[in-house]
Amino acid sequence: MAKPIYFYGIHAIDALLDHRPLDGLSLFVQQGRESDSHVKSIMAQADANGISIQSAQKDKLTQLCGSPQHQGVVLHARPLGFADGGLLDTIAGREQCLLLVLDQITDAHNFGACLRTAVAMGVDAVVCPKHHAASLTPTVAKVSVGAAEMMPIVSVTNLARTLAQIKQAGVFVFGTALSADAKPIHAADLTGKTAIIMGSEGEGMRRLTTESCDELVYIPMSGNEHGNLQSLNVSVATGMALYEVNRQRTLAAGQV
Repeated sequence: MAKPIYFYGIHAIDALLDHRPLDGLSLFVQQGRESDSHVKSIMAQADANGISIQSAQKDKLTQLCGSPQHQGVVLHARPLGFADGGLLDTIAGREQCLLLVLDQITDAHNFGACLRTAVAMGVDAVVCPKHHAASLTPTVAKVSVGAAEMMPIVSVTNLARTLAQIKQAGVFVFGTALSADAKPIHAADLTGKTAIIMGSEGEGMRRLTTESCDELVYIPMSGNEHGNLQSLNVSVATGMALYEVNRQRTLAAGQV
């Protein structure tokens, strides 16, 4: 069993206690923060699930979690695990689905922000490679403001093979890239079973990932015919791409 780690931040801990309370072991609360309504709610959740509660100085919490951004609460808990790979077969087999594929996103803050956006935009699951990618750390949990606990995250050994499998199930794979072959994202039909691939912070999508795409798209930007995806933070670009998916689907459903 994986070694317990220290999670921090009100939203991250609240989501953990909501979704897997049995994984919580000890809650550390900053002295003087016990009357805060959010902290009181977390303490009540912890108490209801038999999790020990200890009072500690602010510096002690910073030392435990390695960050001053703990918001007065730190939870010693078992780490979050990746979802079973078989879940992708189930999701891809549905009549409609939306997958977000992150190809070697290594920055924990970018990864967490992408997860937060994925939950907000109705993504069914996030897919990432097992190697050269950010893991499910407490920092990811904090930045995602709890989204890491809500979104199935599937880690795969061979991303190209996984993309081939979901394509066989009828999922259309769009890759974001600066390429002469790419079209503006708003000109692509994103209303069906869709997977959106976002490349790494520096290099974009790898060659085999690019070759696995059904179509390449880019985000148009003012003053540049082909835009400049690399000038956008990957989490910002992810939000823009997923918003376009939702915009098209809302129009197709006649909800506007």
